[in-house]
Amino acid sequence: MKRSLAFGGVVATAGLLAAGLAAPAQAAGDTVADAPLAATGIAAQNIAALWLAEGAANLESAKPYNIETPLKSKHTSVSSPAGDDKPGIVPAIGDEKKSTAGKSKNVNLPRTVGKVFFAEKIQWVRGKQGRLYPKAVNAHWCSATSVQSTYRNLVATAGHCAYDTKSNKSTLNYWVFVPGYYKGKTPFGIYVGKQAFTHYDYDVYEDGDRDYAFVTVYNGLKMPIGGIKDISEMVKAGKWDELQQYAAYKEVDKATYDAYVKAGFYKEHVGYYTVPARFSKDRKNHYFVLKFADAGRLGDNVGGQGIAYNQKLGANVFVFGYPSGAHPDGTRAFTGLTAKWSYGKTFAAQAPAIKAEELMGVKSSFTGEGSSGSAWLLQYKSAKRVGYLNGVTIGISDRDGNKRIDTSLSPYFDGETYGVYKAAAAVWSGSIA
Repeated sequence: MKRSLAFGGVVATAGLLAAGLAAPAQAAGDTVADAPLAATGIAAQNIAALWLAEGAANLESAKPYNIETPLKSKHTSVSSPAGDDKPGIVPAIGDEKKSTAGKSKNVNLPRTVGKVFFAEKIQWVRGKQGRLYPKAVNAHWCSATSVQSTYRNLVATAGHCAYDTKSNKSTLNYWVFVPGYYKGKTPFGIYVGKQAFTHYDYDVYEDGDRDYAFVTVYNGLKMPIGGIKDISEMVKAGKWDELQQYAAYKEVDKATYDAYVKAGFYKEHVGYYTVPARFSKDRKNHYFVLKFADAGRLGDNVGGQGIAYNQKLGANVFVFGYPSGAHPDGTRAFTGLTAKWSYGKTFAAQAPAIKAEELMGVKSSFTGEGSSGSAWLLQYKSAKRVGYLNGVTIGISDRDGNKRIDTSLSPYFDGETYGVYKAAAAVWSGSIA
């Protein structure tokens, strides 16, 4: 089996050759690896609160993930990636029946695209108002997209944007997906990752040809009414009635409160409050935790792209993501603030430097930082904003040596990719509000 750094390649195809699903050539049990991200609802709520604390400061301060250092060597093909079975597709959410929508002259960005955020650890610091809040240390983001699944709860991105290939741990910490993200705004809610699925060869060997991941997410959470605020002064002043009605917190019993504290990383002035008996009218201790509203399932809110695998090379694909960073010549072309798109025809590629032998490339000026996980969509319908996911960006390159990035790379989606997707697409997550 091949071993590489945190790279992989995706192959876009030359037209969908089959309208039905084809079974993967290899049994899912031989290829699928999975790992938990947030195993319980309480842990997931703590993670959401981390990113929303201090006015979503951690979301805004996160940096684009740059693990995919541009590859210096040219990408040349010795042999094209070959499918391991018949071509197959999975329709997008809302596109299961034949489309009757008209064509759009504009390229409308898909609502499914957003950013995934993760961090190394938590550090307690003083915020603008002087109160403690949990700062996400080494916080980063990648691009990602919602895809079709049984429970409408699945996100696709690069494998190295879910699995921690940098420190050789299992998965990245405090993982969330925010579709339509812009400057701290979470227009459709924040979706905490529950379980990550990838190919066995990527999990164990970091095989660059398998650098993709499918992540189940819990129902979205909306910002508490009134935001996450410090109400310690209310507690100290004994304003019991006012606290009881405060919309951003809910009262729980001591056992539940203790479970939140044990599973999370919050201190008194951020997410959990105890009203001491001396402040309460009934002379009993009262316990409060943050109150979130359920934003619903990801796929119901933004839709989900279809999946295509075992397709031929040479098709035109749209690439959607949040590129950031500079070209090798120092020119900064993208800010990473908003989603962008590029368009091109796929071709076979290799990346000897990372021992990736069956990649596909597409001409694209997307710079490396933040573009990892960008969605490659076949047959994208701009009017309906849906297509078929057939790749995810895992690396970039300056192929002609002019110090300008001109190529994005992705793994080839074959029957084994479909097997990983199918395993993830059948897993339920549910609400945590």
